[in-house]
Amino acid sequence: MTSRPLLLAAALAALSLPLSAAADEAAFASCLAKLRGEAAAKGVRGDTFDAHTAALAPDMAVIGFLDAQPEFVTPIWDYLAALVDEERVADGRAMLTQWKEVLAEVERRYGVDAETVVAVWGVESNYGRNFGSRPLLTSLSTLSCFGRRQAFFRGEFFTTLKILQEGHVAPERLTGSWAGAFGHTQFMPSTFMRLAVDFDGDGRRDLIDSVPDALASTANFLKRAGWRSDLPWGFEVRLPRGMDTSDAGRRDKQPMADWAARGVRRADGSALPAGGAPAGLMLPAGREGPAFLVTRNFDALYSYNAAESYGLAIAHLSDRLRGGAPFVVAWPTDDPGLSRAERRELQQLLIARGHDIGEADGMIGARTREALQREQAALGLPADGRAGQRALQALRAAGR
Repeated sequence: MTSRPLLLAAALAALSLPLSAAADEAAFASCLAKLRGEAAAKGVRGDTFDAHTAALAPDMAVIGFLDAQPEFVTPIWDYLAALVDEERVADGRAMLTQWKEVLAEVERRYGVDAETVVAVWGVESNYGRNFGSRPLLTSLSTLSCFGRRQAFFRGEFFTTLKILQEGHVAPERLTGSWAGAFGHTQFMPSTFMRLAVDFDGDGRRDLIDSVPDALASTANFLKRAGWRSDLPWGFEVRLPRGMDTSDAGRRDKQPMADWAARGVRRADGSALPAGGAPAGLMLPAGREGPAFLVTRNFDALYSYNAAESYGLAIAHLSDRLRGGAPFVVAWPTDDPGLSRAERRELQQLLIARGHDIGEADGMIGARTREALQREQAALGLPADGRAGQRALQALRAAGR
């Protein structure tokens, strides 16, 4: 007698369906069936669950993103070079003008300044240009059934269904990042439920099609995270030669007077503010790179995405929107990162050399890295696929 597994394999081969994909789909269907009862216990009606899961199929690509978040795997000088470039500063200043009245009312109600709110907007979605294109229900249902942190993502999946059930966002508009963040300022579904506000008064909390709702919700998040209107996030500092930095760390806050007594000064050489709030010493690239004293307001920024590089991007962009300058101390690298304009130029140079990498959009994906590796090898550079100044200059020279 032919075994059931062999019959199944033969049937799948006839349909040209890979065994692994079929197994994933079968496991996914079984998982969804089990989740239906759990969703009901969380307040999701059966008709809501059925309507929005009937056509779902797993997107296994999202599993690979769990351990590859850019905030944790990208050198900080690359991360900040693209997030706080001249384009984003100019666009942010335009947004400050365009939404001046809304931002003034947001600041009045929540006590968070316009530049900080707009900086979050700029870092999260490039002022509404990049929401993310993955359907939230597909990503979150997949992450609820496969990979690690399933319990966390199940909570976000059920909350997304409740958002749809309450009518805040149309189903076809609910797209975002691989992890489920969505809207102008990329709230996770659970964050939306806790902190999103209806600022425009239309009866819905809509972070996708209402800029006022998104800006006010962001300010509400920061306020609830402990933001104080009378504090800066922090500032760049210079350390005296030989200073012991074993107590460095965002959480180890000490009185400003204590830092001053140890010889710490602002990056421009001026004295630290007298009577300033307690601050922690943050060295994101070690002692040789830029150093910062950060207050509890930085902690509020950090809580938005739980990465110091992310918090520093928002903090620095907010300073630039106020007219501040780039950091005084250079990052400890001989190969600095590229702005988005420079990334697009690098991609254009690769395209001109015959590489099919798609559009020159400034997003350094797998095809760009693979093409760059080939060119680096040909040009005698380390073939690491990293888009830095050295690679750009070599491609410029080769194209002359």
